[in-house]
Amino acid sequence: MDGTVDVTIPVDPETASALQDPHRRAALGRLVSGLVTGDLKSGFLDELIADMKSEAIRNGITDEIIDAELEAWRAERRA
Repeated sequence: MDGTVDVTIPVDPETASALQDPHRRAALGRLVSGLVTGDLKSGFLDELIADMKSEAIRNGITDEIIDAELEAWRAERRA
């Protein structure tokens, strides 16, 4: 992200810990900038999802693990 400025915003400790990852911070910066300026470009959400998927893969999370977690969450909601 060229031409960026760091800002401080209050978040809970778990979020602060997650934002230690530079990829997450960059993705969040793009999201916040787009929301504030109303300039969410075409394909922005696709790019954000791709960034999140890349991070998940780097952390060893597979599509199968995600599918299992989603199914467990859905089962909890139905109970």
